[in-house]
Amino acid sequence: MLHIYNATSSDFPIIQEIAYVTWPDTFGAILSKEQISYMLEMMYSTASLTEQTSKKGHQFLLVKDETKHLGYASYELNYKGLSKTKIHKIYILPEAQGKGVGKLLMNSITAIAKENQDTILSLNVNRDNSAFDFYKNIGFEKVGEENIDIGDGFLMEDFIMDKKLV
Repeated sequence: MLHIYNATSSDFPIIQEIAYVTWPDTFGAILSKEQISYMLEMMYSTASLTEQTSKKGHQFLLVKDETKHLGYASYELNYKGLSKTKIHKIYILPEAQGKGVGKLLMNSITAIAKENQDTILSLNVNRDNSAFDFYKNIGFEKVGEENIDIGDGFLMEDFIMDKKLV
C-alpha cells in the first residue's frame, strides 16, 4: 500500500537520498557526470531546498510503501501568477518505476491544482528523457522548448509540456 504525504524540512535528507539514487539512473546516458553532480548540488543542497520551500513556494510530496520511500515530487501553485501549477520535480526510485508511484504523485498534484482553481499543469522535461512518453501518455502536450543556462557552462535543454485540467 502506498502512502503519500506533504514533506517538511525534516524530510530533506530523504529527498536528497532519492535524488542521488535516481539522477545517475535517469540522466547517466544523456548528461555528463560533471553536470549531474553540479545540478544535484545546485538543486538539492539543504540551502537550496530551504530556499525552494520557504521563498519560492515549492511544496514537496513524498511517497512510501510499508518499508521505504519510493519517490517525490515538488510543485508550485499559481505559477507566475497564472492559473497554472508547475511541477518542478518528480523522481521515482528505479526499482519502483512502473508500479503506479508516478501516477499517484501526478493524480495528487492534479487534485491539489484543481482545489486551488488552477486550470493547467505544466512541467519541463529534458528533451532526451524517456519520461517524455510517460507525460504524453497521461495527457501532457509539448507546447515549447527552452534552453536554460544553469551556470558553469551547463544548459538544461527541455521540452515544456502542459496538461489542461477539466
